[in-house]
Amino acid sequence: MLSSNIFQVCLRTRPYARTPVSLAWSLSARRHAATAAAVKPTETSQDAVKEYPVFELTDEDKRRLKFQRNIGVSAHIDSGKTTLTERILYYTGRIREIHEVRGRDNVGAKMDSMELEREKGITIQSAATFCDWVATMPATGDKEKYAINIIDTPGHVDFTIEVERALRVLDGAILVLCAVAGVQSQTTTVDRQMRRYNVPRISFINKMDRPGANPWRVINQIRQKLKISAAAVQVPIGVEDDLRGVVDLVRWKAIYNEGEKGNKVVESDEIPAEVLELAKEKRRELVEQLAEVDDEIGELLIMDEEPNTQQLAEAIRRATISLKFSPVFLGSAIKNTAVQPMLDGVCAYLPTPSETKVVAHDTSLPASAPPVELQPASAAPLVALAFKLEEGRFGQLTYMRVYQGTMRKGQFIYHARTGKKVKVPRLVRMHSNEMEDIQEIGPGEICAIFGIDCASGDTFTDGSTNFSMTSMYVPEPVISLALKPVGAETPNFSRALNRFQKEDPTFRVHIDKESKETIISGMGELHLEIYVERMKREYNVECTTGKPRVAFRETITQRADFFYTHKKQTGGAGQYARVIGFVEPMQMNEETGKDVEFVNQVMGGNIPSSYIPACEKGFYEALEKGSLSGNPVCGCRLVLNDGLAHSVDSSELAFRLATIGAFREIYNAAKPIILEPIMTVEVVAPSEFQSAVIGGLNQRRGTIVDSEVREDEFTCIAEVALNDMFGYSSHLRGITQGKGEFSMEYKTHQPVLPQVQAELEAAYKKSIGQIKK
Repeated sequence: MLSSNIFQVCLRTRPYARTPVSLAWSLSARRHAATAAAVKPTETSQDAVKEYPVFELTDEDKRRLKFQRNIGVSAHIDSGKTTLTERILYYTGRIREIHEVRGRDNVGAKMDSMELEREKGITIQSAATFCDWVATMPATGDKEKYAINIIDTPGHVDFTIEVERALRVLDGAILVLCAVAGVQSQTTTVDRQMRRYNVPRISFINKMDRPGANPWRVINQIRQKLKISAAAVQVPIGVEDDLRGVVDLVRWKAIYNEGEKGNKVVESDEIPAEVLELAKEKRRELVEQLAEVDDEIGELLIMDEEPNTQQLAEAIRRATISLKFSPVFLGSAIKNTAVQPMLDGVCAYLPTPSETKVVAHDTSLPASAPPVELQPASAAPLVALAFKLEEGRFGQLTYMRVYQGTMRKGQFIYHARTGKKVKVPRLVRMHSNEMEDIQEIGPGEICAIFGIDCASGDTFTDGSTNFSMTSMYVPEPVISLALKPVGAETPNFSRALNRFQKEDPTFRVHIDKESKETIISGMGELHLEIYVERMKREYNVECTTGKPRVAFRETITQRADFFYTHKKQTGGAGQYARVIGFVEPMQMNEETGKDVEFVNQVMGGNIPSSYIPACEKGFYEALEKGSLSGNPVCGCRLVLNDGLAHSVDSSELAFRLATIGAFREIYNAAKPIILEPIMTVEVVAPSEFQSAVIGGLNQRRGTIVDSEVREDEFTCIAEVALNDMFGYSSHLRGITQGKGEFSMEYKTHQPVLPQVQAELEAAYKKSIGQIKK
């Protein structure tokens, strides 16, 4: 049925007919050329439904996966992610000494292996490690040994792609929150990323030793701002400087950290009298919150029965894995308090690799075919996803998550996008910047391999399947800089830019056609500043940068029809092409993430089908530069209805130029406008500077969205155009005596004010005039 439908469509759009068999072969060949994800010739199924062999998990698989966890540590800047990961590695025996993020001993945290990270005290690249932990199970009290893969991610929004690709391959996450600041702007971004990839999370309220720590306010913020049911599974014993331990509300035990650096965990059945009433109240609250998301606890609550420890622990696990609930742990990583109970929670409540639903697309089937569910069985055909690239001492290091099957050293694997067969020369497990050689890696594991040329987000198989996995979401850059090497340009300049582009999909490089300058684009000033500094340190290429330029966009606001003929006679065969159709505004497509589209509605072969791709190429080329300000055009759909071709003078070049000419001719008739990036800005400062901060944001045409005043400081969230945010850091330092800090992240593009549009148009016309001279 499907092939006959395709055949009928083909008859309507092509000037000649084909047999269904040859058409099916043609479509299959084109699909393989476009996606190149099939690696061995297979029969293309005529039906979208295809039977796949079912690989049952063996007892060995089940036992291994039961004790396997893949987790990420994510949070807002300065919430203590790297400090927490450092404690986890210390308590699990992976490192022998604890070093601080901004350590005075010049060592720095283990997961911040880059020199720049240690200097600035921030995480720039996500780092992977693994450890073993003997966890105490809350349901039974038994001690069981777990293997945990951990990825520590950056908190700064400029490096959001690192969080994005880590969450793409993880089964669970720890969301770290500051006990004083609570839910901040980047916390909301991380929450959105966790939801995008359906990653269950436990929450850890860190910095409970700080003055003003209030975990109950933070838990309310999780419920209200992140819109997820949450409740504490612990109550602190003492607050601020007096923090001594926590009460486990599930097992009903008091837990203290003793010994050097808190490495000895002492449990007591006696709950301190000063927190007994609070613990009872918070346990009731935990049961009530669970009753809203778990039927079994809901029934017990209706029957007025108290759930036992096992029922409570199982309900927390069920609700967490189903993304309906987040258990909240409390502690202080810097003071070595309550990190081990949180690790027990990771093992008890976050899912195993077999409990996470993972799907792939069979590229031998149409794009609309249902996805195929993968099974983490060792005997199944190999499917692995490359999620991060890094330039190592021995060549390109490719981080991989194995979803199905087993990868062995010396094995041949197939690159799903290109179909190339490559050998695995070296297989390692990463411990930050150190590595451990291994012979094989099973499903549900994270590893790294050398010597494979690929891009971030590529799938690898063993060649027996046509499976390809979806890549991660990549946000568009919002800021650009002109880059120029000091002195003569060396090969290292382009080598560095090529490497950074390959490693980081949000870092883009292009040459401006008019000024011939090298333009780098990224997620923020810090993002680009780090790469310029890395070029100097790693490649010995010192660069100067121009003034930061905002990534403006242009779009159209109404439909406009075109009837355009391109004619050129040069003595021999000329150029002739006519295109007829219209352009119209287009909304972002949620599924594809695209807001530009070319639609071919030409009937009867007035434009031969071989020239349609040239028309499409011309449309996308015309979008690269709008005529108002020279910026890319977005939110636009071109529909090609009709046209005319000449038997001799028509060519692909003629139709490409005709489409470009048609678009530019009717562009002004479609009422174009200029869009600018709007940023969500969060400012935290002492309360006495509130009016000065809000006044400063209003001066920059900011819209105040939310403000919250705590005891001695306040938080203000505003939406401000990025073009007005340059120089804000020094302004904020000036008006708050250096006590204020801010963070910002991209929100959307919105139309600029009429006078700003007029200025941008005038500046563009002037620049064109100068170039023409």
